[in-house]
Amino acid sequence: MASPRGECTRVDAAALLLLLRLLLAVAVATGDGGGKEAAAARVPAVIVFGDSTVDTGNNNQIGTPLRSDFPPYGRDMPGGPRATGRFGNGRLPPDFISESLGLPPLVPAYLDPAYGIADFARGVCFASAGTGLDNATAAVLSVIPLWKEVEYYREYQRRLRAHAGVARARATVRGALHVVSIGTNDFLENYYALGTGRFAQFTIGEFQDFLVGEARRFLAAIHRLGARRVTFAGLSPMGCLPLERTTDALLGGGGGCIEEYNRVARDYNAKVEAMVASLRAELPRLKVAFIPVYDNMVNIITHPENFGIENVEEGCCATGRFEMGFMCNDEAPMTCEDAGKYLFWDAFHPTEKVNRLMAQHTLDVCYQQGVL
Repeated sequence: MASPRGECTRVDAAALLLLLRLLLAVAVATGDGGGKEAAAARVPAVIVFGDSTVDTGNNNQIGTPLRSDFPPYGRDMPGGPRATGRFGNGRLPPDFISESLGLPPLVPAYLDPAYGIADFARGVCFASAGTGLDNATAAVLSVIPLWKEVEYYREYQRRLRAHAGVARARATVRGALHVVSIGTNDFLENYYALGTGRFAQFTIGEFQDFLVGEARRFLAAIHRLGARRVTFAGLSPMGCLPLERTTDALLGGGGGCIEEYNRVARDYNAKVEAMVASLRAELPRLKVAFIPVYDNMVNIITHPENFGIENVEEGCCATGRFEMGFMCNDEAPMTCEDAGKYLFWDAFHPTEKVNRLMAQHTLDVCYQQGVL
């Protein structure tokens, strides 16, 4: 006859085994989300380099005409209208990335005197609207060249060491997600605008190769300074920007996308993606992901209804055909009521809605490729 105690032990063991199986099933079912939460917890800061697609306000502090620190820019910012110098109606991709990683919902501009090193320890932006990989691009509108952004990064690390100590500062830089978005201005503001003379110095293919070389040097430089997690965005279909559609119309076209510019963007992106793969092999400690912005933007342009967007050809601000910067202002007529129905905010920059989509895509690529 089995003892009651033995029977009870077998029941307890069976119950424990069932509980373990249930816990395992839950872990498998939620493994992806749990992994993302763990990754977010391991990212101490978001560090940003690039141009107006990611500049959170540095141009406010320099002598350039390329600014957006006035309404209606920033009219849909959290907490109410606030023109911070972001080129859009609200937040930019780095802001959404930061928030998704459990960090502050706004990444501060390094030159903004309202912020200090305690703020920058969790996120900092060195980007400058109008800049490019080519130093000549930054000179067109007197903005911060990329080499200066790297110098600010060096200075930031010195300040961070003084603030947090050497070990913690090093851990912050190595654990941070570095977000890089740059390149469009090199073509539209530099090569095709003719003013810098690059068009006479290089064929378009040679200029692409020159820019890819500059990008590689930049990535190697920030790697030497401690960067280990990096996203590098490719070009969007720049021929479909409202400003370029207007250019096409003025030149006698139908106001459609300029396919030559889109082809150049695709060719350049292929070269950048190959460079990134090569750099990953050369520097195994560097986790760098190429972000295919082009495909995502084409998807929105081709199927806007899937995103609740109604207008992909014009910006929300003013007529939406050529206005940006000072021409997109509170006095400009015809500014739309609901920017969420538009792909573009002004004639050059996406709306906050699209910036949120781009941020999520960037994070998805990071998780897929092991950057996070």
